[in-house]
Amino acid sequence: MNKTEARITLAIDAMGGDQGPKEVLAGVAKAVDISPRNTNFMLFGQEDVLGDIISKDPVLSTPQISVRHAPEVVGMEEKPIAGIKGKKNSSMSLALNALKEGEADALLSCGNTGCLMAGSAIRLRTLEGVERPALCTIWPGRERYFTLLDAGANPHAKPYHIVQNAVLGSNYARVALGLVRPKVGLLTIGTEEGKGNEVIHETHAMLKDIDGSIINYAGLIEGFQIFENVVDVVVCDGFVGNIVLKACESLSKLISSFLDEELRRNALRKTGALLSKGAFRSLKQRINPEQFGGAPLLGLTKNVIKAHGSSNQNHICGAIKIGLDLVQHDMLSQVLDDIRESNEIIRPQNPLKNRPSNS
Repeated sequence: MNKTEARITLAIDAMGGDQGPKEVLAGVAKAVDISPRNTNFMLFGQEDVLGDIISKDPVLSTPQISVRHAPEVVGMEEKPIAGIKGKKNSSMSLALNALKEGEADALLSCGNTGCLMAGSAIRLRTLEGVERPALCTIWPGRERYFTLLDAGANPHAKPYHIVQNAVLGSNYARVALGLVRPKVGLLTIGTEEGKGNEVIHETHAMLKDIDGSIINYAGLIEGFQIFENVVDVVVCDGFVGNIVLKACESLSKLISSFLDEELRRNALRKTGALLSKGAFRSLKQRINPEQFGGAPLLGLTKNVIKAHGSSNQNHICGAIKIGLDLVQHDMLSQVLDDIRESNEIIRPQNPLKNRPSNS
């Protein structure tokens, strides 16, 4: 029986996020309508708080949805290790336990990113052969969506970590974007051979070694090419990826506020804005991130999806869809095969290859 026929259970950290459990549960309610009938939702949080919200929404009052009491909450300001180990009865911690024990097939949280990544790495471990997990995000490009990783999970990456990111991201692009052979590019400061630091040089050489058999490597790309759909998978370390992610989010908000100010500056512009309402609606839909509201933490033995702390119900619904896609496509099996094959090729260049990845 495959995953499209078997029961699918998603563990939801209902207490994480800036907008509180009400918005998270509203997202779950939206997701119920688009999910297969065999999908169950296991909500982790304070029982009285969640129960009050559920009692007011008939969509949530179904056998598909159950509540697990979690008296503690991991705050956004807490340190990664202390936050997850110090609050063993938090919604995040208990949801991770359910995933580890096989009660759930995937976990979604929009809570503390550091705590979620630390807890996932400690309790779930990485796949055999994977050194470090990576956060993978989906972005709108000029013609189509593309993926970028690592968005912040591993800011101190070695070359073989970035090579593994390429393998992970390529597999995810097949599942999330429906691409048969996604093109992979390594982000650096120039496309000429020799540009970048030693990490880039070593990574580039390794990626060329696994090109063709495991990934479709298109070579080096630089910043201004990111949104031009030159490649489908943009690979970098977590330090660079997180800066790119946050800088682009900030720039997007700035441009949006500038545009709003200018369109409201006088009556003539307001009239023009009304006449262009359809165009603005189409533009918003093209760059709408809600359908990909979560970033999977790739490379783990289980499916973990991180949603933005400020996620609204539409982002939550989109993130749940990502979780369902990962489970239904059984991506972990293909990743294991590709990682094993790539490690065999880059083994001579990787002195740490023989070290157990879960030690």
